[in-house]
Amino acid sequence: MAADVLTTLASGSVDLVPKGGLEERLAADRPLRVKLGVDPSRPDLTLGHAVVLRKLRQFQDAGHVAVLIIGDFTARIGDPSGQSETRPMLTEDEIRANAATYLAQAGKVIDVDAVEIHGNAEWLAELDMAAVIRLASTATVAQMLEREDFKDRYRRERPISVVELLYPLLQGYDSVAVRADVELGGTDQTFNLLMGREVQRAYGLEPQVVLTLPLLEGTDGVRKMSKSLDNFIGLTEPPDDMFGKLMRIPDGLIAKYLRLTTLLDPSEVDDVERGLGDGSVRANEEKRRLAREVVDLYHGSGAGTAAEERFNVVHRQHEIPEDVPGVSVPSSVFGDQRDGARVVYVPALLEAMGLVGSRSEARRLQDQGGVRMDGEPVLHQEIPIDGEPPGQLAGSVWQVGRRKFARLEGVER
Repeated sequence: MAADVLTTLASGSVDLVPKGGLEERLAADRPLRVKLGVDPSRPDLTLGHAVVLRKLRQFQDAGHVAVLIIGDFTARIGDPSGQSETRPMLTEDEIRANAATYLAQAGKVIDVDAVEIHGNAEWLAELDMAAVIRLASTATVAQMLEREDFKDRYRRERPISVVELLYPLLQGYDSVAVRADVELGGTDQTFNLLMGREVQRAYGLEPQVVLTLPLLEGTDGVRKMSKSLDNFIGLTEPPDDMFGKLMRIPDGLIAKYLRLTTLLDPSEVDDVERGLGDGSVRANEEKRRLAREVVDLYHGSGAGTAAEERFNVVHRQHEIPEDVPGVSVPSSVFGDQRDGARVVYVPALLEAMGLVGSRSEARRLQDQGGVRMDGEPVLHQEIPIDGEPPGQLAGSVWQVGRRKFARLEGVER
């Protein structure tokens, strides 16, 4: 086994369990079965998904078997990882529609012609009650409550459904069904991936190697990139949308995005990170480079430069400066849910962002047409948002008058 193959496959990982496990599997000198599971909870794959998809592609390029699991059965439950509330179950029609788009999107990163693809309904839908009881016997309630999200919800007396407790076991059973040698996932999946080792052991298989990768924060700069939080950049978004969203990320995430979402050499990213730290590199220039690299990656060479030129035209037309300070606002700015959606009161938001001295001033300026978001006039005093605050407003640039600008980075925690 070439040492550089191990180095490449292990690079960028946060954890490899057990220590030395990947090296031992590679030494067997046979194609490994490398599993990655995705639940079709929404129809878009994101740059966050691409972090693990790129690792899967590295295994493919090294001659191993990529096994992609579309969670068409487990999506009915919804992965409880990192959730503070029980998720609503998706309908079969919703799952089918979302899953239909996944392969085309994943094909932007992995070689889908060479991948082994399964929907986990193939085996999970066939389990009878006796099989479910056997599977449930492989773990204890105490083990499940070791999960931070379950532990937190239990402590705060928030509901945890029994079906949510089954989710890690069902994901683990996927590893039994496909006889996985390695399973990939983000660090939020560590518990589920390790549970897969326990389930495999209970079914007489050699436990899989677990390789976890960093989570990519979303455009709000705070929470992980997530479709359900609407802070994501989709792999199939138009070039202009992708470029614009990348230009909105906080400066502190530039190096991480360069490292996790582009093909730049790690040593080159190290140089950028040092330059950003000592001020010898301009953040805006590197953010533009990031946006060009990512757009080129998903839309073809030259697409990034073309998107940048259109971005420049928009900013010049609306006189939006490139280096806009980012601010976070209190969660109280966002009201309670109303008819299934949250609403932000624009005068309160502008006051919290420091763009006006009072809400009455904000209302007066709105009446005069002096308030803009991303260059467009904001005429309504209330804006509904999707998902958790700040929803689709994450990264938006707000302007009051001719010279006051601020970018909404996120919500204070």
